[in-house]
Amino acid sequence: MPESQSIEYKSVWKDEYLRWICGFANANGGTLYIGKDDNGNVVGVKNAKKLLEDLPNKITTILGIVADVNLHETKQGDFIEIVVEPQPNPVNYKGEYHYRSGSTKQELKGAALDKFLLHKQGRKWDSVPIPNVSISDLKQEAFDFFRKKGVKSNRLDEDTLTDRNELLLENLQLTENSYLKRAAILLFHPKPEKLVTGAFIKIGYFESDSDLRFQDEIHGNLFEQVEKTMDLLFTKYIKAMISYEGIYRIEIYEYPKEAVREALHNAVAHKDYTGATPIQISVYKDKIMIWNFGQLPDNWTIETLQKKHSSVPHNPDISNAFFRIGYIEAWGRGIKKMNEQCAETGLPQPLYYYESSGFWVEFRKDIYFPEYLKELRLNERQTDALLFFKEQGEITTSEYMKRYNIAERTARNDLNELIKNQLLIREGETNLAKYLFYNTALPKFRRSFAEVAEVAEVLPKSKSHN
Repeated sequence: MPESQSIEYKSVWKDEYLRWICGFANANGGTLYIGKDDNGNVVGVKNAKKLLEDLPNKITTILGIVADVNLHETKQGDFIEIVVEPQPNPVNYKGEYHYRSGSTKQELKGAALDKFLLHKQGRKWDSVPIPNVSISDLKQEAFDFFRKKGVKSNRLDEDTLTDRNELLLENLQLTENSYLKRAAILLFHPKPEKLVTGAFIKIGYFESDSDLRFQDEIHGNLFEQVEKTMDLLFTKYIKAMISYEGIYRIEIYEYPKEAVREALHNAVAHKDYTGATPIQISVYKDKIMIWNFGQLPDNWTIETLQKKHSSVPHNPDISNAFFRIGYIEAWGRGIKKMNEQCAETGLPQPLYYYESSGFWVEFRKDIYFPEYLKELRLNERQTDALLFFKEQGEITTSEYMKRYNIAERTARNDLNELIKNQLLIREGETNLAKYLFYNTALPKFRRSFAEVAEVAEVLPKSKSHN
């Protein structure tokens, strides 16, 4: 049996291996074998009986825990088995905190150590009290905004409008023993970056991954960041098609506004602020990518997000405040809402993935418009077909042949080239195949954009890391 999250082999005993026991104790427990090689084969260990007597005392004296130490006698030699249970409290080896991750041991330092200690205490980062900051240091306009939004969303009583700031913070559980919590600083302080490094948002417009054309930074408390970012995105970065119904001006944006807002709210609420890295929004001609430093809850995958799931906020106090003003839901429905909003507007479902130490949400817009198709250097038939059959949502080989009076082989070559350009998805066998537009294929298959792209064998080999 190879080494794993819960198994470690050592051929001889050294006192420094107490660090490995410490790592098991701070993680999910595990077993350390002394007298086995890296492949788990017994090689025997000298003085096994003496180790059987000495090790329990060393473990207890240095680490402060009790572990089961067992002697096994075999034909190949004797070996020691040390069984370590996970501990509810942090365990240190001479002031060092070690943690078992995968089949390796890591010494925890800095932000990782802070996070680990908070977790062992049953606390979250945003609930930690901060000294030397008073309620008078907070921004009154932020309180006023919160009250009005909360009452409007029907998640705060109207009495809240006249409550003192101290009472509001207390009701939101943002104070502890006369200290303000970190969440209170991020939510209501005029300049939270003085106390939390990297607590801001960056937006950039990219012609390509290496060609940044312009950018903005949004600072202030979290409410200001959300509102200013949405305003900037939909006035400067995202285009709108304008039409009129009588005297009324109608604006239809390239992306559903509420879906983008939901993604932004989630990024701000669930960001891991120990990373000291701003939220980054990369806007391209055909997509928007929103990234926040952080990770999924333990034992969760991207597939977990796509299914019905409970709400497990990374920052419970920040999330509670966001819920009270209608920014987020408390039932884990955000991903489902974004998928539905994109489907309703004929866009591909957003792409969700974990990469570059953070979580990405990627929106892709309707790519079937002349300016974008022109850049792909398609032939005239291909461009015309995409625009002509767009409303129909699919093309057949016979329709393509008839419209352009061409041979079947030419038609198939044209259509296959459109598949390679990620413009169509083939459904069915060759003779009966239909070539589907993405806005038709995605709702039909009920899959994420990544899955459909994989079916079509056109998933991009790399993604932006901006």
